[in-house]
Amino acid sequence: MTPPASVRRATRIPSRRAALAATSAAVALALAACTSSSGDDPAPVTAASAVPSTSASSGASPSLSGSGTAAASVDAAGLAVTGEVVTGLPAPWGLAFLPDGSALVSLRDSGEIRRVVPGIGDAPGTVAPVGDVPGVVHSGEGGLLGIAVGPAFAADRRVYAMYSTASDNRIAYLTLGADNASLSAPVPILVGLPTSGNHLGGRLVFGPDGLLYASTGDAGQTDRSQDKASRSGKILRMTTDGAVPPGNPFGDSLVWSMGHRNVQGLAFDAAGRLFASEFGQNTWDELNLIQPGANYGWPVVEGKSDDPRFTPPLVQWATSDASPSGIAIVGDAVVVAALKGERLWVVPYTAVTGASVRVSTPVALLTGGYGRLRNAAVAPDGSVWVLTNATDGRGDPKPGDDRIIRLTA
Repeated sequence: MTPPASVRRATRIPSRRAALAATSAAVALALAACTSSSGDDPAPVTAASAVPSTSASSGASPSLSGSGTAAASVDAAGLAVTGEVVTGLPAPWGLAFLPDGSALVSLRDSGEIRRVVPGIGDAPGTVAPVGDVPGVVHSGEGGLLGIAVGPAFAADRRVYAMYSTASDNRIAYLTLGADNASLSAPVPILVGLPTSGNHLGGRLVFGPDGLLYASTGDAGQTDRSQDKASRSGKILRMTTDGAVPPGNPFGDSLVWSMGHRNVQGLAFDAAGRLFASEFGQNTWDELNLIQPGANYGWPVVEGKSDDPRFTPPLVQWATSDASPSGIAIVGDAVVVAALKGERLWVVPYTAVTGASVRVSTPVALLTGGYGRLRNAAVAPDGSVWVLTNATDGRGDPKPGDDRIIRLTA
């Protein structure tokens, strides 16, 4: 295996850091001033009235939906870049924290997993190889995708991964060695997911119920998303060994929700609500609140609709402003890493009931400053780590790409 690129602390550019600091103050004020729009189903708002941004923003986005009215929390206000944890990561995709505060990063194209240890104070972080996942085949958007640390990691040291092979997409667990520098052979728990050059989903997250939630895309065949018998275009819910758990909405099926095009972001909040980000086709990207058994419309509708069969998104963005991938929950806000939009969206929300929330005006951070953003995750110390993705074949790599950016509130 090729050793990882040397790791160094990124050069701090005073002008950019000063601009980001000023931006953070502006964002804090913008969020504090936000209030939820009223009505049960407000009409989409225009960009001019809806998008306070760190730089000029274009497109008619975002639009908001939800139910009830309440003041927005501003727990996520004031996020500011405090440094870059590491640089030199080739096509990073998944990000999962270990109990010791270090993180595992999956590299999509090479099928490697590397461990990132944050530095102390201003010291740079370090990157070390952990191992390759055998059988990974990279093609288009396929390869080694999401990773998640199992809920019983202290006892069994299981790390879960979703990846593409020559014939399918699958989910497996690997055992991380006690030295944090070796992996067992993968043990598949779900095989036979259709593979393709695009629309593969790939995100994994464990819920507060200890069960594994996985997103799958339509793999380029749109009718799969409305077919309950297909596992494509879905969010799946399973046990740690891939079995159907009690409580799934369609009987003996792993399907938790359906009608998805390409979900690449999954995150639970402290109340156990599941949020998901979804790539649209040509018009609207989405942030959804996921309910068991709900149908989110693809390919019949994209974004909001008046069709009662389909659950509308909380937020919809023009695809040029988002292409949302990984998400994280910071306080009472969803943080969304955007690829084509090259920004970090912060979406404040307030609970209306246990099953619904009310979103406020999204705010854009880091617009254009770091290029494509693939993932966001909350570290054990409360900081937010953001993966850039300039080296995935669709970006404009600069020296040091790809990197992990660290933000604190």
